[in-house]
Amino acid sequence: MKTEKPRVAIQGIRASFHEEAAFKFFGENIDTIECNSFKRTFEALQNDEADYVVMAIENSIAGSILPNYTLMMNYSFPVVGEVYVPIQLHLMALPGVRFENIKYVTSHPIAIRQCIDFFDEYPHLQIVESNDTAACAKRIRDEQLTDTVAIANTLAAQLYGLDVLERRIESNKLNFTRFLILTTHENAKKKGTPNKASLCFQVSNQVGALAKVLNIFAQENVNMSKIQSMPVLGKRNEYNFYVDIEWEESKQYDASIRQILKYTHNFNILGEYQRFEADTTPKPLKPERTRRYINVKKLNE
Repeated sequence: MKTEKPRVAIQGIRASFHEEAAFKFFGENIDTIECNSFKRTFEALQNDEADYVVMAIENSIAGSILPNYTLMMNYSFPVVGEVYVPIQLHLMALPGVRFENIKYVTSHPIAIRQCIDFFDEYPHLQIVESNDTAACAKRIRDEQLTDTVAIANTLAAQLYGLDVLERRIESNKLNFTRFLILTTHENAKKKGTPNKASLCFQVSNQVGALAKVLNIFAQENVNMSKIQSMPVLGKRNEYNFYVDIEWEESKQYDASIRQILKYTHNFNILGEYQRFEADTTPKPLKPERTRRYINVKKLNE
């Protein structure tokens, strides 16, 4: 029996970027289902342990998360929405811990790489990679680590009672991750009129085969916002093309789909939904620094 709150499966634990994306899409009145892998989120949906899956699909720096495209095809759950989350990374520690006492920095390897300019200033710090940003913050709280800082988001600092020693330490301030919202076919209900779709198809291995499909989108004034190719497992020179398209009038979309069916095979509509319209331009940073705990002279002694 389904609860009143939507049960949302995420990869990772509470206060991760996946939960932040879930809050942004559904609001905070949800039941978060923590999963240790993306595959497990789909299993939770399949086993009626969750009503929705929130899944990262691409990052503006790291690019597409290719295994997640395969999961979408294997489980065939429809995409019903999307949300973009700015990746803002903060340095956090137990209350009262000072930066000069820190020996270790722990976080997800991608988060660490996104903060490399910051840590170039402090080569004495030892980097410890983990599988989840929020889990690193939780570990500091649970084990009361006084020599370790975590790189995570604001939610993690709030949930696990950590002090933020330095805000926005990511090297690139224009970093966003796109998340998809998936659910069962029975639970899929279109909210409003769709103006975006995610498709998957194959074309013949002939000159101009893909160009014919792309030209149809252009002729019908349908914008292709993304294209991603992946090899078909076990088949030489055959590829699945994952395409996101957007339109202003539904007749443009309908006409383009009717025509491209003639030039594609294994055609799938992964989902029809409303595109995310929020402004993804990060707000300018305040000029003042917040690294009030750092004694640089002592670090260099």
